[in-house]
Amino acid sequence: MRENFTLPNGVRVVLDRIEGVRSASVGIWLRCGSRCEARGEEGAAHFIEHMLFKGTDSLTSAGLAERMDSLGAEFNAYTSRDCTCFYFRSLDSSLAAAAELLGEMFMRSRFDERDMDTERGVITDEIRMYDDMPDDVANELLARGCFPGALGRPVLGTRESVARLSREALLDFRARHYVGGAAVVSAAGHLERPQLDGLLSALAGLPAAAPPEPERAEYTPFIAAERRATEQNQLLLAFPGIRYTSGRRCALALMNSILGGSASSRLYRRVRDELGLCYDLECFDMTWADAGLVGVGAATSAENEARAVEEICAMLRRFLDEGPSEAELERAKAQAESALVLALESSSARMRRLGQGELFLGGAEDIDALLARFAAVTRGEVLELARRCFDFSRLSCVALGEVRAPEEYARLRG
Repeated sequence: MRENFTLPNGVRVVLDRIEGVRSASVGIWLRCGSRCEARGEEGAAHFIEHMLFKGTDSLTSAGLAERMDSLGAEFNAYTSRDCTCFYFRSLDSSLAAAAELLGEMFMRSRFDERDMDTERGVITDEIRMYDDMPDDVANELLARGCFPGALGRPVLGTRESVARLSREALLDFRARHYVGGAAVVSAAGHLERPQLDGLLSALAGLPAAAPPEPERAEYTPFIAAERRATEQNQLLLAFPGIRYTSGRRCALALMNSILGGSASSRLYRRVRDELGLCYDLECFDMTWADAGLVGVGAATSAENEARAVEEICAMLRRFLDEGPSEAELERAKAQAESALVLALESSSARMRRLGQGELFLGGAEDIDALLARFAAVTRGEVLELARRCFDFSRLSCVALGEVRAPEEYARLRG
């Protein structure tokens, strides 16, 4: 059973009670990510995420960690370009205490300057860690190049920007963006509303204000070829995609599944199984509030890269001519239905779906209605979306490793 209500200060709450389980998952979602940062604030949203785990008015960092463990609860958080989420999963018997603790962390974190100095080093190591992952580097290059404004800035910030951020800068950013109109609480599992009273009472202290609107994103075609000492070349071929609120989200999911989402997909069978040009290959989409990307990612040897790119582009162009077959569409629909229904068995997955839906869509769609929308997608809709997205004159490409000259990749637009 689902329940929705709004606190007087604008915080939206959505609850999903599940019978037959002994756990619950709770999240605080904020319409506040790295794209909300002004120049000089790069990395602030992510830094604040870290600081909420470094102690409160009444608990040190160690005391906070011990309290979490004593409850047997799993607490975590993440920051993206569009949002920040703080969440936990616990037994139903610990839910009230864990929810109250989450509220204390969220509203009463102390932002101690000594803790900040320690966490600066932790975040810098996090940046270094991702710099050692070629696929993450390629994704960051793609986002930064295709959206050169606020949306494309790195979520973690840079080593230099993190070193500059002061306590006052973090608190100022928090005051502007941690407001009632930006916040959603989602909870799913074996729960009753009174168990969340401690959390909701804390969040009632958020200012009753709307968050500042972030800078609008505009897609720019982008080519980058960066030489690195890697065992494989990382490739990303990308095109303008869709936004969160698009009515074509179901068609996009099915299109990606047909092209490169499973072992029976076109690209997987041709490029991997028949030609043996790569091991890792998939279609991807990155979707934000006002923009998106869709494309193909692959990891292949330098020797096979040119042939792999040629085959990927040929398969995409062929898809633009003929679209999916009925058999491909039915397989993709079966996969989508399975993924949606299986996710209902996870309180964490249901909590995420509710929170993201409320934050970006004004409410998560009923699962039966969503299944019906997937079932209604036609071959013509998938083909029309493919022709809208895969405009090779607007192709973006990131190549990382023992790569060719950028001009070689730019020729793919012809």
